[in-house]
Amino acid sequence: MHAATPPRWTTASIADATDSAPMELHQLGAHVSRCNGCRGRWFALRCAADAVHDFVAPRFVTTLVLAGTLIALAALAL
Repeated sequence: MHAATPPRWTTASIADATDSAPMELHQLGAHVSRCNGCRGRWFALRCAADAVHDFVAPRFVTTLVLAGTLIALAALAL
């Protein structure tokens, strides 16, 4: 039995220039400038909040249990 061979992909350019055109580079630079300008002063805080959300969201029930345990321990300590 022969194993099936996966399809072979080629990324070569056929008879076309592979270099970026100056207009493409200009447009890319303009896009990056617009994106960097949209960040604003709260961008770092928003990134940190997204990272915390991405960590907590899949573990929501575990987070609730831990928060409840910490609240119960704090109530017992007082």
